[in-house]
Amino acid sequence: MDHNKEVEKKLAQLRADYKIVFGSDEAKRVLDDISKRCHEFNTTHVKGDSHESAFFEGQRSIMVFIKSILKSK
Repeated sequence: MDHNKEVEKKLAQLRADYKIVFGSDEAKRVLDDISKRCHEFNTTHVKGDSHESAFFEGQRSIMVFIKSILKSK
């Protein structure tokens, strides 16, 4: 099996795993809570504090990543 096909197979399995893990009603409530705590829909910029801004953006990027995996085919 060539390297690209192996990587694609692993990514497909990972997508399926995310959808299983986050597919229940309980998981959806947890994701909603994480979304709020991780500033998914709010600005992460903290005026005058680039470190705090970067910290909040790091939290937000994880939530955005999880949601993008769940929406992928």
